[in-house]
Amino acid sequence: MDYRQEMQRLREELNEHGYRYYVLDAPTIPDYEYDRMLRRLEELERDHPEEVTPDSPTQRVGGAPVSDFPPYVHPVPLESLQDVFDAGEVTEFLEKTGEAVLGAAYSVEPKVDGLSVALEYRDGVFVRGATRGDGRTGEDVTENLRTIRSIPMALPEKLPRLIVRGEVYMPKAVFEDLNRQREVRGEALMANPRNAAAGSLRQLDPKICAQRRLDIAVFNLQLAEGRTFSTHTETLDYLRSQQFKVIPARRMAGAEEINGEIVRLGEAREQFPFEIDGAVVKLDSLSDREILGSTAKCPRWAIAYKYPPERKNSKVLDIVVQVGRTGVLTPKVLVEPVRLAGTTVTTATLHNQDFIDEKDIRIGDTVTIQKAGEIIPEVVEVVRALRPEGTVPYRLPDTCPVCGAPVQRDEDGAAIRCTGAECPAQLLRNITHFASRDAMDIEGMGPAVMEQLIDRELIHSAADLYYLTAEQLESLDRMGKKSAANAVAAIETSKSRGLERLLYALGIRQVGQKAGKILAAHFRSFDALAAATEEELTAIDDIGAITAGYIRQWIGSRQGQHLIGRLKEAGVSMESAARQVDRRFAGMTFVLTGALERFTREEAAALIEERGGKAASSVSKKTTYVVAGENAGSKLRKANELQIPVLTEEDFAALLEGAEAPQGGAQ
Repeated sequence: MDYRQEMQRLREELNEHGYRYYVLDAPTIPDYEYDRMLRRLEELERDHPEEVTPDSPTQRVGGAPVSDFPPYVHPVPLESLQDVFDAGEVTEFLEKTGEAVLGAAYSVEPKVDGLSVALEYRDGVFVRGATRGDGRTGEDVTENLRTIRSIPMALPEKLPRLIVRGEVYMPKAVFEDLNRQREVRGEALMANPRNAAAGSLRQLDPKICAQRRLDIAVFNLQLAEGRTFSTHTETLDYLRSQQFKVIPARRMAGAEEINGEIVRLGEAREQFPFEIDGAVVKLDSLSDREILGSTAKCPRWAIAYKYPPERKNSKVLDIVVQVGRTGVLTPKVLVEPVRLAGTTVTTATLHNQDFIDEKDIRIGDTVTIQKAGEIIPEVVEVVRALRPEGTVPYRLPDTCPVCGAPVQRDEDGAAIRCTGAECPAQLLRNITHFASRDAMDIEGMGPAVMEQLIDRELIHSAADLYYLTAEQLESLDRMGKKSAANAVAAIETSKSRGLERLLYALGIRQVGQKAGKILAAHFRSFDALAAATEEELTAIDDIGAITAGYIRQWIGSRQGQHLIGRLKEAGVSMESAARQVDRRFAGMTFVLTGALERFTREEAAALIEERGGKAASSVSKKTTYVVAGENAGSKLRKANELQIPVLTEEDFAALLEGAEAPQGGAQ
């Protein structure tokens, strides 16, 4: 077998195994064997790049980041549906369509709460995918859609052209896992799976999109050259045969049966891997659809029944406060068990003190709870008529219920936060951040290792990392003798990262990488910083009063002093490792656009900030330079309009090396 035949065989087998794993959820070979075959194909493609094809499984996460998504005009419009809200409106729709066509039958299917897209295939190979947009023009997100494993790259039947419509979603389990990870990293939590899916699909870097583990449910055949069908359910069967993951649908007739199916889907919504916000009723006959046609906004042959938020009353038994991994105090209400949207609810979020005050929620009240679109049930209102005598307004505590440190309200929001540097509730987040690449950069000490160390009570603060032994690390799961020795060496190496890295690693509020560098360059040692007053801190460029207050509070706290003392004892450097400060770009603002070859976006931004400049995300009159790589888009156009000087990547590299700033205008 020559290399071309082997590559073709591997592509076909890997795509078939991918279909069985990601669509059918019924793998037929071990992961190891799949990975071995994939590696062999990668080797062949590396040796013979001219033989790489678009349907190769290696191309799922290979595209370079883009600066903008180009527009895509849908050959067949992606129409929206008319919403209805009760069984009477469903019956009215059925009566109208039944008068227009005889013997009408319908398809009833769940309405996935995601992001609608079109997938285009040429000769059986996936070539393009786009968001719905306004229904006629969307955004070309082909590279991101390639990362969705359940989208087939090649189809069994090679039609000249095939376009299907589907709903991209983030599975509920993935959404919950993503939010857990974001909480550990101290990032804002995503509101719901739909927003998470939409934001993920519009990431400019396909590799980031791939990490989000999106999925798709295909629900419509838009165009099929060389094929004819008579019903919608027939097209769904065909799409299944082409290895698409297809929405579950049932064919039926009659108002009673259809309304009953809508109710059944609503009651079963917790069983689906995706969020649903309604049920779709469509005429099944494709010829009947042509008879009814469409209005300017939506087809006359389909409706979307939207489920109302389910609400029930329950009694408040208690209000408890949890401390999240970012230190935020979150109140929750404990209620008498109540069945809601398919699950038994015993708790509901109260968000923050402002939320409690606004609704005047008290222990002993009867409250109305709903669960609509969000994962966690929430209190809608208090039933004041049922309030017992003697209840009192509720106030969050002044100290952390976990570690006893004072709490503080954010100046820019309603969150109340624990100020403890060694608070156990924040331990995983704090030490994961401490060891992260941009902080102390301790290789091999990621969240999974940290969780084990905490669970086994081997560490209680970031300082404890420096007292770990190789024997203790060897006892962890998936940590052998060599890995443990490497981890100990990485911990030892991190002691000399310098003050700027340490200040960022400590997690002091509003002290990020940039502030850490500025403070380290100014004070040169932690002791000098610790002795500085708020007035001395605010006299430094880019250090405001709020940041100065957070620094003084952290340094003056009992837990902060204890942590610094133990880090000093362990031999962690408290001195600045920075050389003479380079401020050549002070006062300058750069905007990066297009694909750069010599730098990643993050590397270029870091080089700008190291020289005192600022890397911004959008072009304005305040922009000093725009650095334009390949395929630069709207940012370059705006720079031209505003006459902002544009640098090539070569110009930018020369500027970093000390060359004179180019005086040229826009390109």
